[in-house]
Amino acid sequence: MAAAADVATVDALVLALYASISGGAGQARDWNRMRSLFHPDARLVPMLKTPKGMQTRVLTIDDYVKRSGPMLERDGFFEQEIARKVETFGDFAHAWSTYEGRRALADEKPFLRGINSIQMVKQDGRWWVLQILWEQEADAGPIPPQYLPAK
Repeated sequence: MAAAADVATVDALVLALYASISGGAGQARDWNRMRSLFHPDARLVPMLKTPKGMQTRVLTIDDYVKRSGPMLERDGFFEQEIARKVETFGDFAHAWSTYEGRRALADEKPFLRGINSIQMVKQDGRWWVLQILWEQEADAGPIPPQYLPAK
């Protein structure tokens, strides 16, 4: 069951999402917290570079935890949002959430950046993540200025 504060608003949901996968090397993640943020039919969809070009891989939450969890916990990973653009209509919202990844919070430079496209729905009195589609800057090219922090 989700903490009410994690799912009360779009902002709270996105912040809880980043917090749930972030942590230092050797630090267990709260995968139950992460699961509680996602709609039962949710999907995570990374864009991956393959010999055939960029391809999607559609994952359930449990697929993601099995695929990425051991690496995140072993190596450390802090995903920090650096910019966000949100559009809402009725009971759904879409966020373009630009992120940076670091192995440790003290790392001067991120080792990766990218954009998460997060679709959310309001249902049963709370917000849910319905889908996240993401691609890393290393594969997509430079992040456009409109998705970076205002200067």
